[in-house]
Amino acid sequence: MPWKTPITASKGVTYPSTARLVIILLSLYISIFLVALDRTILGPAIPEITNKFDSIADIGWYGSAYMVTSCGFVLLFGRIYTYFPTKIIFLASIALFEAGSALCGAAPSSVALIIGRAIAGMGTSGIYTGAILIITEIVPLHRRPLIQGLFGVCFGVASVAGPLLGGAFTGSKATWRWCFYINLPLGAFTAAIVIFFLRLKNRKERPGWKETLWGLDPIGTLLFLPSIVCLLLALEWAAAEYSWTDSRIIALLVVFGVLFVAFIGWQVAMRKQNATLPGRIVFQRSVMCGGITQFAVGASMLTCSLYIPLWFQAIMGVNAMQSGVRTIPLVLSVVIGSISSGIVIHRIGYYTPFVICGAVLLSVGNGMLTTWTVNSPAREWIGYQVVVGMGVGWMMQQPNLAVQTLLDKRDIPTGTAFISLCQSLGASLFASVGQNIFLDKFAHGLRGIDGVHPDIILRAGATDLKNTVPRVLRPQVLRVYNESLTEGPFLACLIVACLVSPAALGMEWKSVKKDKGMAPNAPRKDEEAGQRAPEMRETSAPAPMVAVPPIPPDLAMDPPRTSLDSRKSGKSGKSGKSGKSGKSGKSGKSGKSGKSGIVRVASKGKQFQRAITTRVNPDLKDDFARRDGL
Repeated sequence: MPWKTPITASKGVTYPSTARLVIILLSLYISIFLVALDRTILGPAIPEITNKFDSIADIGWYGSAYMVTSCGFVLLFGRIYTYFPTKIIFLASIALFEAGSALCGAAPSSVALIIGRAIAGMGTSGIYTGAILIITEIVPLHRRPLIQGLFGVCFGVASVAGPLLGGAFTGSKATWRWCFYINLPLGAFTAAIVIFFLRLKNRKERPGWKETLWGLDPIGTLLFLPSIVCLLLALEWAAAEYSWTDSRIIALLVVFGVLFVAFIGWQVAMRKQNATLPGRIVFQRSVMCGGITQFAVGASMLTCSLYIPLWFQAIMGVNAMQSGVRTIPLVLSVVIGSISSGIVIHRIGYYTPFVICGAVLLSVGNGMLTTWTVNSPAREWIGYQVVVGMGVGWMMQQPNLAVQTLLDKRDIPTGTAFISLCQSLGASLFASVGQNIFLDKFAHGLRGIDGVHPDIILRAGATDLKNTVPRVLRPQVLRVYNESLTEGPFLACLIVACLVSPAALGMEWKSVKKDKGMAPNAPRKDEEAGQRAPEMRETSAPAPMVAVPPIPPDLAMDPPRTSLDSRKSGKSGKSGKSGKSGKSGKSGKSGKSGKSGIVRVASKGKQFQRAITTRVNPDLKDDFARRDGL
């Protein structure tokens, strides 16, 4: 049956059969869903966790420990995938993620939970990059747009399902620990599918262990990882615990600046060797522009996932479950945008139009969110989410297609890791930036309302806002809350979307269909033709070689201007140079029924010199005799 038959590409590369491919892709989608789910599921459970461990001071670490390792190790995993088998490293990443989740679920203390979150974040940095690389090896390039577009579906669904599941587990007998235990069976299923169904035949050439270790750029990693840790911790602590003028925040930002400048300098010094981010990759036009656009996608997607439900809970007074239902337009539009872009790119081959149009929609949609008011009707909060979601869906996976289309196969892991880093950094930075802006504006606005204590309202949370604030002051508090969201996180996303939108115009117009039917990195048609030419010459029957009689001295002349090789019975032709004044001649090599010979003709006025080899057809002799007047 066709669906069980492996698909064979050119140059002997065989892709999995349809049935096997579907099973493998299902496992990859589950792994991406878990990665996205782990970013948002913990929010509703944090109050219960702090009550359990009496760890109100550790709230910031629960999120930052995960994001720090997720961003900090992504480039290292890109280098590891370059030198080591994709399947093994992907399984190791799942193992790290599962170990971290198990530790979080069984954590006896807040410190153990933080360590588990850091380990899980390290695993996720390898899972996403590995899933993309597996697809590049089991799916032809021209079929990847739709396959990778479904990754956007996983992110969109997980962004809404995370808070809902977190709230459901926390409020049930399962407790908050199942926010982490849920990863174990699904992760084990993914690992089992990869072990038994995924077969990657492409072996990677790896130098000796010393050269491999140096190729991983350990010095670059030791500079990059601490710099990201300092930056994210500074933003997280400034939002939750300390002011921007605190010595801790200033010290973290200074250390970040020093280490990041040192990292850039080291990359420049190693640009001709094994840099973590080689210039040929980062400064490739489409890769650089794609990374910038993904920064905006990550910032907008996570910010909307966090603060749109908060707006529904605070302004409309609904609970967490109802706010999740009201964000379905955002999720559906991301899903539709991802699938529709994949279908169209599969047909036309070009991904750049969706990056450009998606950037426009993202900017317009974020701008629309800033116009929300306390009395915004349903058509506004539904329609504006659709615009943002379509922009995210159209942009999310296209830079990865650019990496796979334009870079050499050996550079694809690093290019994919770079795109993933940009998206993760956008999400991480703007989660903290949005929180900083929101809290500052909200606290400042509440100070202008007599009889309201900002600390009490902030501790109460969005769902208890109406029960905490007196009825007389409620309209003013709601107005301040609305302005803090629309002029805080939503406005920040609008600014970053507008700033990076010009980068979408820098994406090159390259088609994913140029390699249709070809194996990865297979020679182009002109190269194949050059390789086949010797084979064709070898299989062709060689013409017999015979001696040509010498030309008499009195008829010697300049080299002939016409030399032809023609054959009758479909293999004959006339000279391209002919004239009426005796300066014409027929093919000097012709024959019937496969017989051939060589005729050399030289002309000077009406004088002809003729040399005819053996095996010339008698009819041809008579023809020459008539022309020469012999």
